[in-house]
Amino acid sequence: MDPSSSRGPASAGLQIIVADPAWYRLIAAPERIIRRVAGAAGLTATVVLSSDRAVKKLNARHRGRNKPTNVLTFDATPYSAGEIVLAAGVVAREARAAGKLVGDHLAHLIAHGALHLDGHDHAEAGEARRMEMAEARILGRLGLPNPWRRA
Repeated sequence: MDPSSSRGPASAGLQIIVADPAWYRLIAAPERIIRRVAGAAGLTATVVLSSDRAVKKLNARHRGRNKPTNVLTFDATPYSAGEIVLAAGVVAREARAAGKLVGDHLAHLIAHGALHLDGHDHAEAGEARRMEMAEARILGRLGLPNPWRRA
C-alpha cells in the first residue's frame, strides 16, 4: 500500500493518512493509538501523520510561522470534518526531551487536536488549564499517563 494513502478502514468518520513513513520507525502501529484516542474523545476528522517539512509549509501558510510545529488543526468545512496534522520529527524530539514514549505523546497531541476541533483553546491561562484537564481526562479513560503531571 502506498504510504500516503489511508491505512485501514475509516471508523465513524475518522480517516487516518500516513503521509510520512517515518512514523512507522517511531511507532509500530500509530493508527491503533489514533483510533483509541479518537474513540475516547469522540473525534471525527482526518488525522494526517506528516513530516516536519510539510508541517513547516502549512504552518507558514496558515499561521505565518516559518517553522515546523508538533500539531496543527484545521476546522471543519462543508467538505471536511476537520483535520489534525502532526510532524514526525517534532513529535519525536518533544517526546524524547520530556522522557516520554512517542506513542504517549502522539496520544496527547491527538487529544489536544480533538479538543481544538471541538472549540477549545489555550490562549489564556484559564482556557489553557481547562484544556489541560480535558486532555488528561481523555487520556485517563485509556489508562495513559497525564501529560501535565511531572514524573
